Amino acid sequence: MVDVPADPARPRVTGRALVLATHPGPAAAVTVVATLLAVAAGAPPGRVLLVGAAVLAGQASIGWSNDWLDADRDRAVARADKPVVQGEVAPSLLRSLALGAAATAVVLSLFLGLVPGLLLLVLVASGWAYNAGLKRTTVSVVPYVTGFGALPAGVVAAAPGGPTAPWWLVAAGGALGAAAHLANVAPDIEDDLATGVRGLPHRLGARVSAVLGALLLGGASLVLVLAPEGPPTTAAWVGLALAVPAVAVAALAGSARFRRLAFPAVMLLTVLDVVLLLAGGAAVT
Repeated sequence: MVDVPADPARPRVTGRALVLATHPGPAAAVTVVATLLAVAAGAPPGRVLLVGAAVLAGQASIGWSNDWLDADRDRAVARADKPVVQGEVAPSLLRSLALGAAATAVVLSLFLGLVPGLLLLVLVASGWAYNAGLKRTTVSVVPYVTGFGALPAGVVAAAPGGPTAPWWLVAAGGALGAAAHLANVAPDIEDDLATGVRGLPHRLGARVSAVLGALLLGGASLVLVLAPEGPPTTAAWVGLALAVPAVAVAALAGSARFRRLAFPAVMLLTVLDVVLLLAGGAAVT
């Protein structure tokens, strides 16, 4: 059972603080990717919106649970980017919001059907498992691989007829998830080690993690370009060209100077990849 960090005072909550505690950048990127994939899979508008709402609720629950469960750790290293550290929101409120958003994600996901719903909820469960303790272990990358591999599978299954996502889309999702994990941890390695967190990137070290993350990012981009049936489209080649600077930034994440750029680069490239898949007309069902 996880102890809820004590609230030092009852802060005056602002909407800005609640949004920041969701980790809005990653939450928005994942939601946009899921929504675009639903469009690419041929889902009707109502189901596209339902996919987006379900994924957004799940991402909000993961972000809020992270800031709730990590409140004591974040205070210990004075994380200036965390609203709970700045006294703008109480951990107990984040706990309530996280649980409420998770319940909402369950309901919305299952409205899409049992199979797509359960696949989408793998991402939510993976995020919670990571926050609850897997982040401190050698298998810290597993929730990212399973969650982001299951996401496209769930989105595609939500299309009419419940089609199965092609292998290359699931594989690319898992690889992008692993790259995102390595890039996301990079800026906070020292703070994490100071508070007892030793996940896979911490054990590999910043430089090895950066190189591995870049390889995964480049590999995922190649799979998205070369694996779909038929010759690569112009949009696919454009996507591969755009991947080059993102891969370079990820490779430089071993240097403290570039660490905070790596994760946004991975997220941006992921969104661009899906946009270009859609523009190129690649079959995802």
